[in-house]
Formats: sequence, structure tokens, C-alpha cells
Amino acid sequence: MLPKEYSTITEVTGPLLVVEKTKDVRYDELVEIELASGEMRRGRVLEITSDRALVQVFEGTDGIDIKNTKLRFLGKVLTLPVSRDMLGRIFNGRGEPIDGGAPILPDAKLDINGMPMNPFSRDYPSEFIQTGISTIDGMNPMVRGQKLPIFSGSGLPHNRMAAQIARQATVISGHEDFAVVFAAMGITFEEASFFMEDFRRTGAIQRTVMFVNLADDPAIERITTPRLALTAAEYLAFEQDMHVVVILTDLTNYCEALREISAARKEVPGRRGYPGYLYTDLATMYERAGRLKGKKGSITQIPILTMPEDDKTHPIPDLTGYITEGQIILSRGLHRKGIYPPVDVMPSLSRLKDKGIGREKTREDHADLMNQLFAAYARGKEAKELAVILGEGALTEEDKAFASFADKFEDTYVRQGEYENRTVKETLELGWDLLTMIPVKELKRVRDAYIEKYLNPRLHVEETNKEAVSATE
Repeated sequence: MLPKEYSTITEVTGPLLVVEKTKDVRYDELVEIELASGEMRRGRVLEITSDRALVQVFEGTDGIDIKNTKLRFLGKVLTLPVSRDMLGRIFNGRGEPIDGGAPILPDAKLDINGMPMNPFSRDYPSEFIQTGISTIDGMNPMVRGQKLPIFSGSGLPHNRMAAQIARQATVISGHEDFAVVFAAMGITFEEASFFMEDFRRTGAIQRTVMFVNLADDPAIERITTPRLALTAAEYLAFEQDMHVVVILTDLTNYCEALREISAARKEVPGRRGYPGYLYTDLATMYERAGRLKGKKGSITQIPILTMPEDDKTHPIPDLTGYITEGQIILSRGLHRKGIYPPVDVMPSLSRLKDKGIGREKTREDHADLMNQLFAAYARGKEAKELAVILGEGALTEEDKAFASFADKFEDTYVRQGEYENRTVKETLELGWDLLTMIPVKELKRVRDAYIEKYLNPRLHVEETNKEAVSATE
């Protein structure tokens, strides 16, 4: 049966069309729009009443003449053609290849809204993912199936960090199939070129599926881009048994597009003008991460968002923090010191870190070492603040040791090269090297057995070196 044609558009507001006298139209149905010039555009149904439909136009409503434009409701939802051949390919925010390659020969066409994951069927995240970045691997470990967002600010190097994680992330338990699905929303052409070139140059593109929505693309595409990416990830994870890391950047642009559409629909705004359903909308994306019982694959999510005015109480980071399992926060202060990646470990958190570390996962001393580094860095920062007020002379010897530890920690542990891929073992060894700066009696969070095994040999080597130096003098 041929789709029925309508020419009863009564209103155009922003990216939306109001169509009257509609019949048998369903929510989320795809729409074909034919302009007077013969140009074809696509849209989807956003809202329906008994004889009225609200249609979102993907390419924008510029140049649409109400009288001479025709609409056809296609009776199907927006789908993504999926196949293993998607690896190594780049798509736009509509799921069309933009790398000059051939169209995808699909194994299936999947609804971009995905299927709800039965909570009973969920498996608990427990396998460590190595990102190669010490501040994540050592202090806020990420596990397979987790949602761990990065909270950044305007002008901070979150894009470089996203590219680094995409290049370096791997499951160290020796799992064979690993893929990265990368979705960029509302980014500039320059940023898009940076990601594409970086992935091609380093060879990471071979295991990556990229979805790119540029800043000058219609806002409506921004809504579909992360859902396309997650649909591709679900296929690779649960049909092809792959471990997939999904990186979504920048969620702030996504939420802005949501606000724009909400305003065009004349909805009553919620906090700061964002729609009241922002929490629900974000949850429909974040909750598509996880593991399923009986399936080898998994989806781990790293959403990246820039906090407007570096305000973590802003609705976007606030609601994201509610849904996800922790956050990695980037610091403007560390960025000003020239430290990359500028991860502020103190407010950062991975709620599932205890599940992915320890004996047979990373190393038995990981949890103790992590707790001790946190405690020592916190005390070192306190000592530095005290020194600013009272002067260095007022500090005890222990406080001076902690203050120099904090500086050294930022300079060697937090700071690392953009292409420096540290193994978890290297990160742990570096942590123990730093603890040699602190008197042993102050190490209250590490068991004596670990001090004996990992720290004492280092102190012995230091002592021997000092004796050798004094002997030569």
C-alpha cells in the first residue's frame, strides 16, 4: 500500500512542522517531505493528537513553503543498517557513510532507540579496562560495562583525552575482540579533522566506528547521532561478542539541541530552560551500557561533557552524575600549570573501582596503594595551602614531605604524554616510587606486607645510592 500524501502543513516553527488532518500516524514514524522545488527531506513524528502531527525535519525547515510542500508518512521508524564492516568507517549524524567508501551491506536494520535491557539479565561490571592514563587506571579505574563520564570545561583538552582513550583502551584479561564507537556531536570541522587524522595516523581507525555531527549540521541530527552510535555498539557487543567502548562528545551540544527543540514545541521549561524530561532523555542513552548474562560482549560508556562556566551543579553534569557510575573531572588549575591530562583526582570518582582491581585483575596492592595516594595527595594539598598562609617555616617535617609529594605527584603521576600508553603495572610502580618521599610511619593505609614487598626494596636502593654518592665525595 502506497503511503498517503498530505499537503496540510499549517505551521513551521524552528525545525518543526505542524500537519493537520492526519490519520493512522504513529509516534517516531519516518516522514518524507517533498518541497516545491522537488528537493526531498526526511523527518520523524515527534508528537501526535487525534488528527494532528508534529514533525521534526532532519535537514532543517529553511525554504519550506507551506502551500506547496507535500508529506508522506512512511510507516517505519529510523533504523541503522549494521554489519561488522562498519569497523574502520566514518558516518554522519544520519548514519550515512562520509568517508568515500561503499554503502554498508547490512546484516540487519536496527531501530535506533534500541531494546530495553531487562534488569534481571544484567551482569555486574567486573573486568578492568586499561586506558593507559595513570589518573584513571591507578586512581579511578574503569571496568567493563561501566558508564564513566568525563566532566570538562570550555577550552580544556577533553578532545585530546578522548582520542587518547580511543587509541589506547584495552581489556587486559586478554579478550580478543575490542572495538571503539566514537560519536561526536556539534563539533567544528577542525575538531572532526583532528579525530579523523589522529585515528588514521595511529591505525586506531581499524577498530573504530565514527559518527560525526558537525556544528553547522541541523540541531535535530544531534539528537539521533548518539543513538545511532549506541545501536552500532549494541550490535557489535551482543551480536558479534565484542567489548565496545562508546565515547560520546560533547553531551552539552546534545542537550542544547534538546533545549532548542523543546522551545520550538513551546514546552514549559525546567531548570535553566532545559526540558523537564532531560533526566529521562539522558537515561535512555546512558542505560544502554552494561553487560548481559550469557553474552560475551559488553558496552562501556565514556560520555564527555563541558560544564558551562565550570559549574558542576549545572543540570547537564548534575543529572549525568545521578545516572552514571562516577565521574572524571578535569581541572582548569592543572591545565594552567601545563599539565596534561589535567585530571583532578580528588573530586573524581569511579563507583565500581573496587570490582575491577585486585589479585588476578590488576595486582593485589592496587586498592591499598590507591587509597594511600589519595590520602597523601589530599594532605599534601592541605600543607601547601597552609604554607601560603603561615609560610613554609611553620610546617613540620612531615608536612613538608607531603607538600613536595603533592608537587611530584602532579608532575610525574598526573602528567603524561599524549601518546604515552602506561600499563597498569607501570602506573602502580610509579605510585610506589612516589611513596618513598613520605616517612614510612605515615603510610597508614597500606598493609605492612605490601610495604615489605614493594616499598622497602626501593628504600634500600635509595639508601645504597646515597651511601655510594657520599663515598665518592
